[in-house]
Amino acid sequence: MNTDQQEVPERVGMDADGARGAHAEAAHADERDRPQGRIVIVDYDPVWAGRYLLVAERIRSALGAGALSLEHVGSTAVPGLAAKPIVDINLVVADSSREELYVPLLETVGFHLVVREPGWFEHRMLRSNAPAVNLHVFSSGCPEVDRMRAFRDRLRGDARDRQLYEHTKRRLAEREWAHVQDYADAKRTVIDEIMSRPSG
Repeated sequence: MNTDQQEVPERVGMDADGARGAHAEAAHADERDRPQGRIVIVDYDPVWAGRYLLVAERIRSALGAGALSLEHVGSTAVPGLAAKPIVDINLVVADSSREELYVPLLETVGFHLVVREPGWFEHRMLRSNAPAVNLHVFSSGCPEVDRMRAFRDRLRGDARDRQLYEHTKRRLAEREWAHVQDYADAKRTVIDEIMSRPSG
């Protein structure tokens, strides 16, 4: 796939749970970001954990030592939590702005680059359709990686917060959204509420 700057949209914000950029002027140039009807939320499926392990091995085989870390994040990484049936994975590389060092290799195992965000931690997102995966790429030391992990772990460990978050997601999913990112932005209030109070 050609990763020329003109081919891949630049935008801010993502839909891994808790991920956020400066979304004020997001450019939704990629029609792949437009949902077909409503957001689909399904009950937790234990197969998601297995899908992560399968895809993580595929990524490691492609990148070798270039994959500094891989983590299952987002709602599909939280047992018992309903989610969109798309596995979110965080990949840390030495420098995510150096697309030439990892994008071509990931393309050989079924990924394609769909989002480039130079103004937000040099975040990149690649997508795979079989299985459905959003692969978020950050540079080593990026604080967003820690923040996304913290939100995942909070939901894993606190049943009350997990129930509140699921209720909010199901309620929002009943609405029509022009873009998946608009749905993600609408979750910000409850995410900030959860992370601002003591656990338990």
